[in-house]
Amino acid sequence: MENQVQYLIDTLYNMIYEAPSQLVARDKCVIVREEALDLLDDLRGQLPVELKKAQDLIRARDEYVDSAKKEAERIRRQADLDAKSIVGESEITRVARDKAKEILQRADERSKAMIGVANEYTDDALRRTEEAIQMALEEVRESRARFRAVSREKLQAQQARPEEQTGGK
Repeated sequence: MENQVQYLIDTLYNMIYEAPSQLVARDKCVIVREEALDLLDDLRGQLPVELKKAQDLIRARDEYVDSAKKEAERIRRQADLDAKSIVGESEITRVARDKAKEILQRADERSKAMIGVANEYTDDALRRTEEAIQMALEEVRESRARFRAVSREKLQAQQARPEEQTGGK
């Protein structure tokens, strides 16, 4: 069909181009009216078909452009959502790191406090043990001293008795 319209236009152009000029006015020519009108009628008959095709093509192109714009907008929105998600994940990660740091810091402080308490308890227990051992040692020394004193007295008493027994006989 497109070739038909082009053919009709070319034929009309050639008809006018090859038509003989008038003697009075060189820019005017004489053509056969019926042939020109037939060509124009054929052209008019072909143009609506061609125009409809052109309009269909324009409409299809517009639909394609609209579809492409919608797809581009959808991709942009998805990219925005992905970016927000990544930023959100980054924020969550940052908050989690901060929370972990805080937890570790508190655990470190509690650990130091517990070590301090354990050291104080151990020192106190060792001090009390040392005091108990010291008291026990003093008791042992006193018992030993009493034992020696009693033992000496008995030894002296035994030594004095044989003298009494040998001296009195």
